Amino acid sequence: MTSSQPRRGRPRRTGSHLSVRVAHTVLGGAVGVMWLVLPEMTSGAGVPVAIKEPTPAASTTAVAVTAGDGGRSTVDLVLPLVAVGTAGAAAGYAYIRRVRRTRGRTTPGGASRPPSGQSPPQPAALDEEACAALVAADDRIRAARCELGFAEQLFAPQDTARFRRTVDEAGAELAAAFRMRQRYDEGVPQEEAARGHALAGIVGRCAEAQALLDAASAAFEGLREPGRASGEALVVAEGRFRELTGRAGAAEAVLAELRTRYAPTATAGVVGSVEQAKDRLLFATIRLNEARQSADSAQPVRAARQLLAAEGGIDQAAVLLEGVDRLAAELRAAERAAPVALAAAEAEVSRARAGARAGAAHEHEHEHGETESGAHGGGAGAATEAGAVTGRQVAVAPADASPELLPARLLQADTTLASIRRQLPDLQPTARKPGSRAAGPDSHRRDPHRQDPPAPDADGPETAGPDADEPDAAGPDAAGRGPREAGWDPVAVLRRIVRATASLASGRDEALHAAALIAARSATAAAADFVETHRGAVGALARTRLAEAQRLLATGDPADLAPADALALEARELAELDVRAHGNPYGGPDHTAGVGGAVLGGVVPAEDPDGGTPAGFAGPAAPAAGG
Repeated sequence: MTSSQPRRGRPRRTGSHLSVRVAHTVLGGAVGVMWLVLPEMTSGAGVPVAIKEPTPAASTTAVAVTAGDGGRSTVDLVLPLVAVGTAGAAAGYAYIRRVRRTRGRTTPGGASRPPSGQSPPQPAALDEEACAALVAADDRIRAARCELGFAEQLFAPQDTARFRRTVDEAGAELAAAFRMRQRYDEGVPQEEAARGHALAGIVGRCAEAQALLDAASAAFEGLREPGRASGEALVVAEGRFRELTGRAGAAEAVLAELRTRYAPTATAGVVGSVEQAKDRLLFATIRLNEARQSADSAQPVRAARQLLAAEGGIDQAAVLLEGVDRLAAELRAAERAAPVALAAAEAEVSRARAGARAGAAHEHEHEHGETESGAHGGGAGAATEAGAVTGRQVAVAPADASPELLPARLLQADTTLASIRRQLPDLQPTARKPGSRAAGPDSHRRDPHRQDPPAPDADGPETAGPDADEPDAAGPDAAGRGPREAGWDPVAVLRRIVRATASLASGRDEALHAAALIAARSATAAAADFVETHRGAVGALARTRLAEAQRLLATGDPADLAPADALALEARELAELDVRAHGNPYGGPDHTAGVGGAVLGGVVPAEDPDGGTPAGFAGPAAPAAGG
């Protein structure tokens, strides 16, 4: 793909072309002037210029000779005038051609002024264009993945491998565009011109992603057409539909069990997921019936369009139901990891406290000249106290704590952890440099519109937000409970432990790393599911934060886990705000059942939800003739 950045030197070359045209014009005028004065310089004053007698054959074209003061032939005037006129015409033609080429150029550095009647793009307009390009490309790639998934169930892997590569390449272009947008929101680059070029680059990346799908669209339609014509594709979709219909009841039972075992905050991310899945399946039922009727009545284009919409609804129902099962597995994993992570966190605090006291003793010895034995005694005392704290933490939160007793033990252990940290007013973080990305979940730069949670304070417990060490009457306590709530939230406990020790942990503790990984994966997966099933209303900002969280999570760097967790939580919050602002204008009686959810999920276009062409390899603008 060609870069969207203008070539350096293009403005300089433009100026050189203009100077050449001016030089040509001046040179032509000088030649004309010389031609005019040349006869005067070569003849004497008052002496007529000798002219040969014209031949009879040329008598009809002879020129008259005038006598008198400096008599001169008209030929001496015509030729210079012709030369001057020719030079002027050439210069004028070059100028007009240059203006036309400049107005028709679309590269960023090529136009000296916008076309007549148009104003130059403003930063706000470029920003809006970039956001729209990100949303459009993301929607289409998601739809293409869904369409390819059904094709892979019908055809051999070697038949669909090239299309999988195409989707992956388009996804890579889109990921690069999202990364550019994230850096743009963080203020990189800072120069106004460079920021405009960055927005143009985002638009170019998104266009390239869609161009890759465009190039493979015809071949993919050729692959799927025989299956649609024979009805095999419809059979595959109906089989998947029946499978998910049976799983809906099981998901309801799983969700009911989670609600009785854990706090409402633990299951808040999947509230309504089963109902939404049933709504998508209802939409799919209607579209599958319409697809079969259209196929029976020899309307292949309409049948293909209805089948594509049904596949989109089925795919989103699967995402919603699988999200419930995944959350159940995440909560069980967090429940097992919480006691071990809390013990590791208290050990980190103990080691930090011992190191701080040992350093204070060494400094006191250096200042007051204490004996070496006294210094050793201070260090031994700190180590002994650290060992006592470690023993206390094991007694408070043993790794084999039973699920019934674990919430109470975690609450008691969290109080112990808070009391230990309050005794460390002089403790300084030693394992992370100030300002490093790993110093906390939000220490790297964000866009100025973010409201980040408070970073953990190494000098004492936090005093605000849901991560405070003290149980807060207005927020969740150590067990992840809100006020007057039963149960607990294991993932919230892990997130609380990770944030509380972010500035103290050495990064080598496996228990704390596992806790951070569970929390980050849970938040990222929940945000991804929400964006996928509500993409018809989710904007570019939430998608950008989600893409950055997924990128950080994929690096495998423990230092990226806390930032990924924070970004995923922000993406979910922004997406929910977009959905609430969007509303549901398609839930009335004018549309068939399930259309509102399908529009909200981006399965069918909002402009024509009942007959429009869904996005995918062919794109939302595919022809709908024959329907």
